[in-house]
Amino acid sequence: MTTFHPCFLIPCYNHGKTVPAVLDSLASYNLPVIIVDDGSDEQTKAILAEQEQREHISVITLPENQGKGGAVIAGIYLAFKQSFSHAIQIDADGQHNLDALPKLIAEAQAHPTALISGQPVYDESVPKARLYGRYATHIWVWIETLSFTIKDSMCGFRAYPIGHTIKVLDRNKTGKRMDFDTEIMVRMYWDDCNVRFIDTKVIYPEGGISHFNALWDNVKISAMHTRLFFGMLPRIPKLLKRKRSQQHHWSSHAERGTIIGIKTLLAVYSLLGRTAFNLLLKPVIAYYYLTGKSARKASELYLEKLTTHAKQQGITLQGKLTSYQHLLSFGHTMLDKLAAWRGDFSEKNLTLHGFENFEALVHQDRGIVIIGSHLGNLELCRALSRRHENLRINALVFTEHAERFNAVMKAVNPTSDLNLIQVSQLGPDTAILLEQKLEQGEWIVIVGDRTSATKEQRVVWADFLGQPAPFPQGPFILAAVLKSPVYLLFGLRDDNQKTPHFDIYFEPFCEQVKLPRGQREEALKNVVNQYASHLEHYTMKAPLQWYNFFNFWRLSDKNNDK
Repeated sequence: MTTFHPCFLIPCYNHGKTVPAVLDSLASYNLPVIIVDDGSDEQTKAILAEQEQREHISVITLPENQGKGGAVIAGIYLAFKQSFSHAIQIDADGQHNLDALPKLIAEAQAHPTALISGQPVYDESVPKARLYGRYATHIWVWIETLSFTIKDSMCGFRAYPIGHTIKVLDRNKTGKRMDFDTEIMVRMYWDDCNVRFIDTKVIYPEGGISHFNALWDNVKISAMHTRLFFGMLPRIPKLLKRKRSQQHHWSSHAERGTIIGIKTLLAVYSLLGRTAFNLLLKPVIAYYYLTGKSARKASELYLEKLTTHAKQQGITLQGKLTSYQHLLSFGHTMLDKLAAWRGDFSEKNLTLHGFENFEALVHQDRGIVIIGSHLGNLELCRALSRRHENLRINALVFTEHAERFNAVMKAVNPTSDLNLIQVSQLGPDTAILLEQKLEQGEWIVIVGDRTSATKEQRVVWADFLGQPAPFPQGPFILAAVLKSPVYLLFGLRDDNQKTPHFDIYFEPFCEQVKLPRGQREEALKNVVNQYASHLEHYTMKAPLQWYNFFNFWRLSDKNNDK
């Protein structure tokens, strides 16, 4: 996983008077600053030489003026050589209101592979000709990308993911003056880089220096749009496909099938047994495999990453790993869930790894938090709870997403919702309720592998199967608030057994999640990384029992963190 290691990048051409104030505004961030002197006059060079004496500031000088784009390109290549992950571009003229800078940095950290850009909010100081000219560029960009994703392509307040930017620069000859900002953004979009925006106030200070040449820069911009238009034509199929395949949040994926269909399968299981159910399940899953493109593609992506990572780690995976087998495993687990809710599983069907921990906690009558996942079958908690009459296990569930399946479970067992706590977000009311249950010695189960349905961007990126993936902050912050011991639980079906049998792994995670002030972000990252490591370990044990049928390594394309 690439560490988030940003630097500031300031292209400068004869802005010696405004640069010191810009640097003063950046000082509190304690980040390295690269200033690219784009052939400035002697007065500016003297000011830059003086500013270079400040901590974290370095100046590189181009022998002659290259244009704003040329200066940015030079700075990005230098940042790449110095192993920075992101270059945060800020104009030297003080036009950008840096109040938006924390949001820009946070967005870049939350979406490390995306190009983050400011979307200007102008005041009355903006020249009307410049404002109207931007709209003409907006229209051309929408045509060149066949999308309205790029809201503004001309703002110089950006966070570039350096690796991807270098890749695009190496492949393409871009403009080096006022045409650069737009061209690099369009070409990065063409190269499958996500582009995200934050609002930023932009002012045109009185007496400010503008290097925009109304004649020649407009000529260059027109030539750029001509290049991009003809470059778009052969990319039309790819751009249309990308538009159709935009990532949606997992909670917006509608469940397929009907209550009647699931009840029919359940009736087959009840009347004819598991063997007959398995025979009927195969054509059902075959139909789902052929028609469920989204789930099939997500499965194929997961299996590709899994096998690649296993090969790199020298791990031999067991069994036939195909998308069809993956979906078939999910069908078997659907039945296992229903059977667990019916009470069909007993201790004979379970092997509990961590028996000593389990028994000790029960006898202490101590409340704990259990963090699970969508690996295997978490509903086996119900079978565990039957070991002791006084043990009550509560599960936090996103029931809005699984309303059809929940309706079936209620039909199967009218009391099935007694241990369910429905949540759409984790707020103070939820925390108070859970504290009460923990004080009564009850156990709380929550999953730690799916992002929030309402605050998706509140994530920690952690390595999973060799690539960074977004994990929700909420479950781990909640565990810290509750100040209780935290355990992990994974329920994996043993497919080598003729009769249903499950290995339940119950292990201590930490005595208490602690997120001290001043070190909260680092502590949270460490906790999530530990969880992701455990999740990966057990995923390797049962690779076909991973049931996140969406692109786990991406956030959705909808910005919902308002």
